[in-house]
Amino acid sequence: MLTRSHYLPLFSRLGNYDIAAFEAMAHTAPRSMIEYWAHEASYIRPDHFHDLRRLQSRKWVGSHQFDPVDVAAAEDAILQLLAHSGPQTNRQIEVELSHLIPPRDPDAPKDWGWNWSNVKRALEILFERGLVSSAGRNSSFERRYALTEKVLPPAVRAAFSPEVSPNSEDDDAARRRLLTAASEALGIGTARHLADYFRIKPSKAQPVLDLMVADGTLESVVVPVWKEPAYLNPAAKSPRTAKGRAVLSPFDSMVFERHRLETLFGMRYRLEIYTPAPKRQFGYYVLPFLLRDGMVARVDLKSDRAARKLLVHAAHAEEGAPGDTAAELAAELELLAQWLGLDGVVVTDSGDLAPSLIKALG
Repeated sequence: MLTRSHYLPLFSRLGNYDIAAFEAMAHTAPRSMIEYWAHEASYIRPDHFHDLRRLQSRKWVGSHQFDPVDVAAAEDAILQLLAHSGPQTNRQIEVELSHLIPPRDPDAPKDWGWNWSNVKRALEILFERGLVSSAGRNSSFERRYALTEKVLPPAVRAAFSPEVSPNSEDDDAARRRLLTAASEALGIGTARHLADYFRIKPSKAQPVLDLMVADGTLESVVVPVWKEPAYLNPAAKSPRTAKGRAVLSPFDSMVFERHRLETLFGMRYRLEIYTPAPKRQFGYYVLPFLLRDGMVARVDLKSDRAARKLLVHAAHAEEGAPGDTAAELAAELELLAQWLGLDGVVVTDSGDLAPSLIKALG
């Protein structure tokens, strides 16, 4: 493991930042970040919560598809408990409600995600519905569940309702706000790219995008590498020179829409964590490396906490990578090691960029 994946996007943009300050934003009221489903399970801005909840339709690990259990009673018991207590972890709730809720189905499959206790099943359903949230994480990275109205900052809490009433106009208004936020983050994209930022269905996004073009919120433009129409946020900046340098998490918004990444930057990128080791092309946990205006390399990284070293299991250059790629990557990896509290970088001689990277690191 390198580090918790949700820490990396801020490192890519800020460098050596204080993780404790990051956690305070999500763990301490009034929170400027909360957990909910966005592209995937994410930290989100609280002002996006109501819109994401309104459009939420995904079921994590099929939590509504388990063998029938009486989760309704479990949900009611959990809501009653959290209404009269502080934040509780899943394990704490299991203990508190052990006299009411059987721990788990003994005949359920033992695979991860399917061996959840009945309390965990109910918690995930309540989380999806937006009725419970996370008031923070403990040192074991377990969620500390609380009623959502206790977690939301006051300005957002005022609009909270236990139930979401179906309304097509409200749905389109929510899509508009989320698509606006996506365009602000990406600058430019097709309907597919902008919709995927918050996992909106493209067929539902397209009519909203058409209206946004009509009223000038977005501009319709042509990008030669895309067959579909593209949408530009008029406020997007176009600097004369690009100065970016960052290793990027596989779940970073810069790279998680793989079509956009490949067509704009020429990088075909796949996460190979679940690929059997002999069939991996680049490694287990591979991070793209952005340098100026190009994706120029990729590195397979791991933190060795015991040895206090950042391990580079493989380093590969992209076609046409500039001559200073190894030197710039070495500087970024040294900064990453410093941020992780490690003492240095160790490179395995694997991949065409590895020899130059070893030399650059001295």
